[in-house]
Amino acid sequence: MSKKIINTAEAPQPIGAYNQSILKNGFLYTSGQIAINPETGETEFGELTHETKLVMNHLSEILKAAEMTFENVIKVSIFVKDITKFSEINAIYSSFFEEETAPAREMVQVADLPKHANIEISLIAAE
Repeated sequence: MSKKIINTAEAPQPIGAYNQSILKNGFLYTSGQIAINPETGETEFGELTHETKLVMNHLSEILKAAEMTFENVIKVSIFVKDITKFSEINAIYSSFFEEETAPAREMVQVADLPKHANIEISLIAAE
């Protein structure tokens, strides 16, 4: 089975040599998403809860384009510039999942992110 590229206008367009997501052998791999308004292409950084919700909404739209939902998600990677904001991020993140079926996840602090975002999230989902 060849890979299928899945992009949607409802999430920010790639800013480099990558796609929003790839479907291969029933698994969807998303690129990291940051808080960019898909309509304007402008960053919306500052308020971490807003950034987190916007990023999760981007991922939701990518899942939708692949005919999946957050129930299909099996692994999430979260990269943040300030790990002390864990609770703030987790509150928004958790609202997108059912606790009983939540995916595996890691959250790691990094020195910087693309365009100096405060958070970047990617995921893997399965059909």
